[in-house]
Formats: sequence, C-alpha cells, structure tokens
Amino acid sequence: MNEYAEYDWRLQQLQNERLCDVSRKRLTDGDKQRALDGLKEAVDSSLNLALRDKSRCQDDNFLRRFLYARKHDVQQSFELLVRYHQYRREHPELWASADGGVLRALADGLPGVLAQRDRRGRCVLLMFASNWTPHACPLLSVYRALLLTLERTITDVQNQANGYVIIVDWTEFTFKQSCSLQAKVLKLMIDGLQDCMPVRFKSIHFIGQPWYVETALAVIKPYLRAKTRERIVLHGNNLSTLHDALPLDILPAELGGEGPSYNSERWLKEFCQCENIDPSPVPSITKTAPQDNELPTAKLDKAYIHKDNQNFSFHGNEKSAKSELLRDKD
Repeated sequence: MNEYAEYDWRLQQLQNERLCDVSRKRLTDGDKQRALDGLKEAVDSSLNLALRDKSRCQDDNFLRRFLYARKHDVQQSFELLVRYHQYRREHPELWASADGGVLRALADGLPGVLAQRDRRGRCVLLMFASNWTPHACPLLSVYRALLLTLERTITDVQNQANGYVIIVDWTEFTFKQSCSLQAKVLKLMIDGLQDCMPVRFKSIHFIGQPWYVETALAVIKPYLRAKTRERIVLHGNNLSTLHDALPLDILPAELGGEGPSYNSERWLKEFCQCENIDPSPVPSITKTAPQDNELPTAKLDKAYIHKDNQNFSFHGNEKSAKSELLRDKD
C-alpha cells in the first residue's frame, strides 16, 4: 500500500511539473503585462543601493529581458536585476567602450554570431579558441567582447525569449594558450554570466577539446550550478553529435556545416556600426607569442603525466587551480 501511495504521489508530482511547464509556455499577453507591472512596482519601492539610479529601469524593453530570463517570475526577475546592477557597479571597466583588445577578439571570432538561428529560434554564438593570442588580446578583453556582444544582441526580444546556444571550438588550442587562462578572470566570468546577466544559455557545446581543457573544466565545474553543468556537452572530435543538436545548414564549414567558412568581419562590422566605432584600426597580428614565454618540453611532459592528479593546475605548475579560485573568491 505504501509503495502504491508513493508511486501515486510521484505520478501526481510529475503531472504538476508538466502543467507548470505548459502554463509557463502559454503565458498570455495579459500575464506578461502583469509581470512587467509587478517588476516595475518592485523597482520603484526598492531601497537597494544597487538601484539608486533607476533611470534605465523606466524602459519596459530593458525590464522585459530580466522577466524572460526568469520565465516571468517577478521575484526572481527582480533579484536578477539587482545582481546585474551590482555587478556593473563593482566592475564598470567591463562595460567601457570597446577598445583595441575587444575589437581584436571580435575580429578573431571571440565571439562570433551566426547569421541564422537554429530551428528553435535561438541565437548561436561561436568561440574559436585557437584564434586567441593572449599576448595581444588578454582573456579579460575576450570576456568584454562576449559581454558587449550579449548586451547588443539581447535587445532583440527573440533572443530574450528563446535564449542562446554557444559553440566553443577548441581544435588546435595549445597547452601554451591554456596557461593564459587566469583563474581570477575565469571566476569573474562565471559570476557574471551565470548569476548576473539576463540571458538564457540553452546549451554549451565543446568540440575538439584537448585533455588540458577537460582538466580545466573539471576544476571549474564545482562553481557552476547544476543546470549549467547539465547543459555543457563535450563532443570531442565527433561532430556528428553536434550535428544532431544543430542543423547543418546554419553551421559554417569549420564545424562540418553546409555553409561557407565563418567570416568574423560580418559581426565585427555590425557591432562597430551599432557602437559608432571604426573597425579599420584592428591590426593583423601573428599567432605566435614571444619565444621567451615558450614552455619547456619537460614541463609539458610533466603536466601530462600529472593531469589526473587532484593538485594539477592547468597553469603549468603543481599548485591547485582550485585553490587559486578559492583565493580569488576571498
């Protein structure tokens, strides 16, 4: 009898969850307007210091992105709005006008934006990791390029409602490049993208990832929410699984798609046009960093031998990267 009661309770719980999902998807225009009114009221009555300047919150289109990000839950949307403003107050340099480092990152496809959406209407962002030149374009500039790209594209209501898909191509990404993945900046990225930005990342696809990238991901995963971890898909060199998730006709040739090779200049020009920036000053640079930064072969061999050691750090030494993240958190 107890087993039957437990089964019946679980069945009812599943049915309720399905009904909740359906109700979220079937929000009427009236429901959305009531949620918007509720969020505006919460902002007007808030005494939170992060919302001292409420001028931008008078824009309905600005507030809607937070409602879509939290499925029109007014309380969760308000909390996200507060975190967003607090994050911007703590790190104003991230939202400064695009400089040479940001334009360099965009020119290298870090990130890139596909011209076409996937079948679910989601915006597809690309990250070609092997194009990254740390000595000319620091990781912080790549993060700023991603933030500014999100700020520009999230103004589209379709992106607010349907979310984003990110594809990170790690093919030919070297161990030497991985040594420039600073723990402090990675922590800053996790805090901002996961908890403060009004965007919905529906899936994150890694392709061609080497072992040292998987090691770095293993270190970072404890700092990710369960939902975020579940949405990271490691394809390795098996592009067929990527093609199962995304249609071939929208993917560039680099990802085994039917389209031409990705042209980063399209999004760079569109971004610069929106920001009233001249993209022509972006210099062409060589992909090789200064030779005095080269890692000795012995160190590379040692890193590979100890890659499964819990104290291994992807910065090329034996200090735990996890402890670095903890240190930066303090």
